[in-house]
Amino acid sequence: MPNIKSAIKRVSVTEKKTAANKMKKSQMRTEIKKARASVASGENTAEALKDAQKTLDKAAQKGYISKNAAARTKSRLAKAAAQEK
Repeated sequence: MPNIKSAIKRVSVTEKKTAANKMKKSQMRTEIKKARASVASGENTAEALKDAQKTLDKAAQKGYISKNAAARTKSRLAKAAAQEK
């Protein structure tokens, strides 16, 4: 544990940011899972894809994932939806 006041603050801030980042990534993964499930079942596919794409775009914009990872995931979801039709 750090002794210096600024180092103690950095530990605290890092813990808060880590928790927030984990929560956002978890939400993103949940939306992706919902989209994949809706594609598999064929119900509300367009709406689920729209929500997942929105979530991925926001995650990429905020830096939770890279822009390429977001684009790749969106592409795979769209491709899966097109094959199911």
